[in-house]
Amino acid sequence: MTLQENQKNNDELNNLVSKFIDASPRKRKNLVKEIESSAEGLYHIAEDLLNKFDRNGDDWACGWILQVLKKYKPDFFKDNKYNYWFSTPSNQGINYEEMQLKLLEQDFEEADRLTSSYLRQLAGKVAEKRGYVFYSEVKSISGTDLTSIDRLWKIYSQGKFGFSTQAKLLKTVGKRYELLWPKIGWKKNGIWTRYPSSFDWSLGAPDGHMPLVNQLRGVRLMDSLLRHPSIAERHDNCL
Repeated sequence: MTLQENQKNNDELNNLVSKFIDASPRKRKNLVKEIESSAEGLYHIAEDLLNKFDRNGDDWACGWILQVLKKYKPDFFKDNKYNYWFSTPSNQGINYEEMQLKLLEQDFEEADRLTSSYLRQLAGKVAEKRGYVFYSEVKSISGTDLTSIDRLWKIYSQGKFGFSTQAKLLKTVGKRYELLWPKIGWKKNGIWTRYPSSFDWSLGAPDGHMPLVNQLRGVRLMDSLLRHPSIAERHDNCL
């Protein structure tokens, strides 16, 4: 390849990346496959590119670029900081690196299990011993931690998953949970989706499909999570 051809390819890639980052959510999703097919080029510009993103933010464009690199150019992650690129502050001293790595690797089922474990830790020792969270315990959960969990789910799902996404979808169906369940794939033809085998642990799942919240004790736990102030503040999803 000549120097001129190489420069042309670099210019085309930079234009594609800029278009991807600046696009509206819907138009950005139309470019996802094109970004994925550009893994080789991304590898050479990734370090400078990633430094343009706010590590305290939740821009899923950065998350997808990292996921593409993780899948096709794993050597990039010899520098371990890229496995945990986004900051995840915790008021409870919880390290969310394992969850971030699983989401980066698109191991959504394991990330979901970790989310449940973190929620029990955040709810307190009684909840951990019991093995599940009561809805009445949600109000005491750290908003900083809940935001960190929600950010990671959004970042590594092309904006499809997370509590704030679920809250937004709940608003679109008039805050009626019986309409939310089929919309997010938790219920089909009136029958609850079987855990874990019948859930779609991939980016092809419906919006809001993850993280899961156990519904065996009714909707109050889910409702409490979606109404938590830290979630309500994100994207103005006040219910």
